[in-house]
Amino acid sequence: MITRTKTGLLKPTYRLNLLHNKISQQDPTSYTEANKLLEWRNAMAVEFLALQKQDTWQLVPAPSSKQILGCKWTFRKKLHADGTVARFKARLVAQGNQQEYGLDYVETFSPVAKLPTIRVLFTIALHHAWKIHQLDVENAFLHGDIQETVYMKQPNRFEDPVYPNHICLLRKALYGLKQAPRKCYTTLCNHLLRLGFSPSKADPYILTFHQGNTKMFLLVYVDDILITGNDEDAISMFLHQLNQTFALKNLGPANHFLGIRIQYKQDNYFMSQESYAISIIQQANLINCNSAANPSCTKLPAGHTMESATLSDHTTYRKITGALQYLTITLPDIAYAVNMLSQHMHAPQEDHIFLKRLIRYIKGTTDFGLPIMKLGLNLTNYSDADWVSDPITRKSTSSYCTFLDTTLVSWIVKKQTTISRSSTESEYRALAASTADTIWLK
Repeated sequence: MITRTKTGLLKPTYRLNLLHNKISQQDPTSYTEANKLLEWRNAMAVEFLALQKQDTWQLVPAPSSKQILGCKWTFRKKLHADGTVARFKARLVAQGNQQEYGLDYVETFSPVAKLPTIRVLFTIALHHAWKIHQLDVENAFLHGDIQETVYMKQPNRFEDPVYPNHICLLRKALYGLKQAPRKCYTTLCNHLLRLGFSPSKADPYILTFHQGNTKMFLLVYVDDILITGNDEDAISMFLHQLNQTFALKNLGPANHFLGIRIQYKQDNYFMSQESYAISIIQQANLINCNSAANPSCTKLPAGHTMESATLSDHTTYRKITGALQYLTITLPDIAYAVNMLSQHMHAPQEDHIFLKRLIRYIKGTTDFGLPIMKLGLNLTNYSDADWVSDPITRKSTSSYCTFLDTTLVSWIVKKQTTISRSSTESEYRALAASTADTIWLK
C-alpha cells in the first residue's frame, strides 16, 4: 500500500512552546522590542548616563536651514568565549548616512593594527615571558571632539522634559558619524604621544615606549587595547595615567580579542575561532553535514550542480564568503579556497559547489587554530606561485607565508595583477611580494 510515509507527504508536527524565556536568544532590532525587557532598559539607561557625563551634546533650538540627523538605538549581547552572556550592550547611533561630504565631515580614514602585527606581538611577548594585558575603552568614540557643526534629534523616549522640542548640537563624535573613528584615533593617539609613546613607522597603531631599561608595546584596534612590556610597575603606572582621561576597563590577561579565543598553555598560545566557525555553519544550514578531508577540489566534476538550495542563492553566497574571509585569521589552510570563492562574488555560478565542500571541511576542523610557540625569533619566508590558475583571465596566483621560527605570523593568497608569460615570471612576482612583506615585518 502506498502511504504518505513512503511518498514523503507527511506534514511536520508543530509543537507549541508555552514557556516564556525571560532572555530572548536574538538581539532586539527596535526600541519597542528592547523596552519590554529589564536588561535592555538598564543598558539604555547606562548608555544615556555615559552620554550625559561626556557632555556629548548641547540642547539648542532647531535651526531653520540646517540638516538635522536622526538617531536610533542598537542592541547587542556581548558573549564570553564559552557562549555565555557577558553583558547587554546598547548604543545610541547617529544616522550618519544623511551626512554630506564637505559640510558635515571631511576626513574619515582611521588606521587599525594589521593582523600580522597582533601575531608578532604575541610571539615576542611569549619569547620574553611578558604578560599581555587586555583593555577596553568604554564609549571610545565619545572621547573625540568634533569641529564640524552637526545637529541631531533627541533620542526617542529620552527627550528633555524642559526642552522637548530642542535638538542636540554635537560636541563629541557620536557612534554612527562618518568622522567618529577618525576623531577617536586622533584623540587617543595624541594623548599617547604626550605620555611618551611613539608610533611605529611600519604600523602606526602599534606604539612603543623606551625609557631607560623600560620597554612597553601598546597595540590599539579601535577601542580594544593590548599592552605588554618588561616592567609591570611601569605598565600599572601608565594605565593609571591613561584612566584619568579615558574610561578604561581592565580585562586581565588577553583571552578573547576581536572574536579570537586566546588560550595560554605551558609557554604557548593557541588562537582559535570555534564559535565563529560554528555560526557560519549554522548560517549555511549545514550543521548536520558530514565533514570533508580537503577544503577544496582541484577539478570540478562535469555536469555537477549546486547541491544546496541555500548556497545557490547569490546573496547567501556573498554573505558566507565574506564571513569566511575573517575566519582565515586563525585558519590559513582555507586561505586559497576562500580566495577562489571570492573571485566569483559578483556572479556566482552553479559550478562553484566547493563552497559547500569548504563548509564541510570547517565542520570537521572547528577546534583547529593557530599555535604560537616559545622558541626563537628567526624570520623565515616561503613563496610560491600557481601559473595561469585562472583559465579565463590567464592570471597567476601568488602566495607566501612568513614564520618567526615555527610560529606562522603572516600569509597571503592573491591573484597577480598582470599576466605572467612563464612560470618563472610568476614565481619571481610572488617572490617580490613576499620580500616586501618580510622587509615590512623586520
